[in-house]
Amino acid sequence: MKFNTLAFCFVLLVFSFTSVSASDDIGQSVYTKSCAACHASGVMGAPKVGDKVAWSPLITEGVDTLTHNSIKGKGKMPPKGGNMKLTDEEVKAAVAYMMEMSK
Repeated sequence: MKFNTLAFCFVLLVFSFTSVSASDDIGQSVYTKSCAACHASGVMGAPKVGDKVAWSPLITEGVDTLTHNSIKGKGKMPPKGGNMKLTDEEVKAAVAYMMEMSK
């Protein structure tokens, strides 16, 4: 019985890491394909990923606010960064990825 409980806990642990990793992979993939064109170099004033000073006030707004702004567009950034095929979840994953890389 103890072995079954231990095995079950191990399986849950493995799946929890897998799902986090999959979400990170989606965010990085979307960033690379759709966001990096501006956010890697700072084109048109886009905050460069990794620039802690530029991202600090944005990060304090929270992932939900940044996701909303990214979906709707803000300033020179068009809705969904110009890739209207992205789902809202994919946009959120990319936003979370950029935030994490800029802390």
